[in-house]
Amino acid sequence: MDLGSPSLGAIRRTTAVDTVRARISLALELGMLVPGQRLPAPEEAARAFGVSEMSVRRAYRALSDEGVVVRRQGNTGGTFIADAPAVGTVPEIAAYREDAVHVHALIDQRATLEAGLAARAAATPEASSLHRLDDLVATMRAEPDWSRFREADAAFHAELAVSAGVPGAADLHDRVSRELYSYFIPYRIEYLRASNEEHAQLVDALRIGDAAAASRLAFDHVAELHRSMYVGLAGPGSIESAQSAL
Repeated sequence: MDLGSPSLGAIRRTTAVDTVRARISLALELGMLVPGQRLPAPEEAARAFGVSEMSVRRAYRALSDEGVVVRRQGNTGGTFIADAPAVGTVPEIAAYREDAVHVHALIDQRATLEAGLAARAAATPEASSLHRLDDLVATMRAEPDWSRFREADAAFHAELAVSAGVPGAADLHDRVSRELYSYFIPYRIEYLRASNEEHAQLVDALRIGDAAAASRLAFDHVAELHRSMYVGLAGPGSIESAQSAL
């Protein structure tokens, strides 16, 4: 398996605005976002999606024009999934489906990397790194939505890579992770909080120096994306189906 820089996928042909539109619409189609649900503020969504705030604002405006979301003013205002959202308005979703094989390969690459890095980190656990990982687990337990959770999740996995102390490994992990993150779409916060408990179990294994358990937990946590990420989901309720299969 080639662990170098992955090849560019079909989503590279879409604009930043259209990738936001596609990721929100795909999440809605799969039941991860539901009618009436509030979307994060543009600045928060921009960080989660890895695009500019202006791109998110334009995407929200386009989705509003298409009947996918509604925008409300006032203190309790914001951007919300419409009560009866339009479907089929974002053809760019096809690029994500076209890249399914590419995404599965990225998941395998990252799972393999993290399994090895976790084993190395467990061999010589450092108190300062464990403390940072504990703080990130606590942060994710308290996050109110997927956008803020995504930031803390990325920081957790980056810290794990750095804590292994393998020259160049953190940079390789960052390249693969960034490519994979470009395909992530919103998840229900309940599902994300459940997945965060796997983070906590991994930190426990690192703390006691159990390299075998740390490696297994890290691999399984990432490899589960084959089922829970959009490439493994078929429609509304699929998140719950993926959880029940674990």
